[in-house]
Amino acid sequence: MFEDSLLGLATLLDPAMIAAIAVGVTCGILIGILPGLTSTLGVALVIPITFSMPPQVGLAMLGGIYVASTYSGAITAVLLNIPGTPAAVATLLDGYPMGRNGEPTRALALSTFGSAVGGMISVIALLLLGPALAKVSLLFGPPEYFLLAVFGITVIASLSAGAMIKGLIAGCIGLLMSTVGYHPLTGTMRFTFGLPALYDGIPLVAALIGLYSVPEVVDMIVRGDKKKSVQNERDRKSPYRYLGQVIKQTGNLIRSSFIGLIVGIIPGVGASVGGFVAYDAAKRASKRPERFGKGSAEGVLACETGNNAVTGGTLVPLLTLGIPGNPVTAVMLGGLMIHGLQPGAELFTANADIAFGFIFSLFLSNLLLIPIGLVFAKYCAQIVRVPRAILAPIILLLSIVGTYSIRSSFEDVLIMFSIGAIGFLCQRFSIPRAPLVLGLVLGTLAESELERSLALVSGDIGVFVLQLVTRPISLGILLLSIYAVYQGVVQHRRQSRLLDQ
Repeated sequence: MFEDSLLGLATLLDPAMIAAIAVGVTCGILIGILPGLTSTLGVALVIPITFSMPPQVGLAMLGGIYVASTYSGAITAVLLNIPGTPAAVATLLDGYPMGRNGEPTRALALSTFGSAVGGMISVIALLLLGPALAKVSLLFGPPEYFLLAVFGITVIASLSAGAMIKGLIAGCIGLLMSTVGYHPLTGTMRFTFGLPALYDGIPLVAALIGLYSVPEVVDMIVRGDKKKSVQNERDRKSPYRYLGQVIKQTGNLIRSSFIGLIVGIIPGVGASVGGFVAYDAAKRASKRPERFGKGSAEGVLACETGNNAVTGGTLVPLLTLGIPGNPVTAVMLGGLMIHGLQPGAELFTANADIAFGFIFSLFLSNLLLIPIGLVFAKYCAQIVRVPRAILAPIILLLSIVGTYSIRSSFEDVLIMFSIGAIGFLCQRFSIPRAPLVLGLVLGTLAESELERSLALVSGDIGVFVLQLVTRPISLGILLLSIYAVYQGVVQHRRQSRLLDQ
């Protein structure tokens, strides 16, 4: 393996590889900034361009796009309270308040450093422990996936501390929205209102754009320049001056990277969940949990480290077992096969230079994310100076174009505006939207895995419950879920007492 690694490192030193990585990272950042242009779409659009390239160069460009687009959704999350990609939803919780407090450059710098560190740690794990980690994902059956979704949903309790009832209401709305579409086993249509666009459920990207973009646009139009983002003198520092704050949070970075890595290895969970779980863990471990939701540096770093660490995790089952962990890696699997590469043991033997060259290119992509990302962040931070009368129609236009571009469907645009109305009501009545997103993302996974689990035991509830408490991994996740709910209730009571004082 050591010789193969050296071969991959030598492949990385090819100027064409370095150029492809730089182009991929730059394009990925641009893709992530625009609402609706997800990592999946970005990788899919570039695959035809890589046909004429050597396999290692083409894969390096695709990897750069994947890594950078996962990160850059944080830029609009911090500046406009609009996640550029689903992965950046958790970043809204502290990134936008930090920007509103007059520190947009600090928030963007922390996001960039956290994303780069999380990505590099996950790539190192992929390089050293790939086959062993891939076997972990094979230990998960339907009961484990169901409980994993339940554990993710329990994060709602922590996200709603101080507003528990409203948070639970939002979570329940999200779970209800996740039932739209066909039943995972019977195929029965539910709550589709005859719209073919809803047969596969509510499109996640359209829902996110509607939840966050539409309310912001309405707010800009109603309030105009009375609600300007603040950027005062203290935030004119170089972004690199915040590196010391990142180094001081080594424990947070390592913990969040590990969480993102594990979440990424398990197929079907996603970067948004990695960000939320890492955020929740950071809040529980923090000495100042009351700062979370108000512009906490710990929260921003945890979210961005966790969601970018997912990128390396999703490639573990892809490269070692040929199992794509999410839609992006499913597209990348097609890219591998188009170049005549078969994931698995053969990839690391017959094509060791390409396999290890690709892994090292991911490390370099995350490293280049720092200088290239900070350059973009520096100029994007000027968005806060743009008059709201100009910014509102631009955001609305980008939201419509981004939603339409996913499936070329005007029905998706109507869905986006409909969910935007829900988002506006949530904003109007101070109902947190993050629990709603979490319920929507994980509700489908929880329902489908519950149905599969029950089908395996012929619908016997007793046998199903027995499986949950006798299978070691299931029992461990179940105990974590109970502990998470308990901690969420404790935090809610603590914050309620502080407010009463």
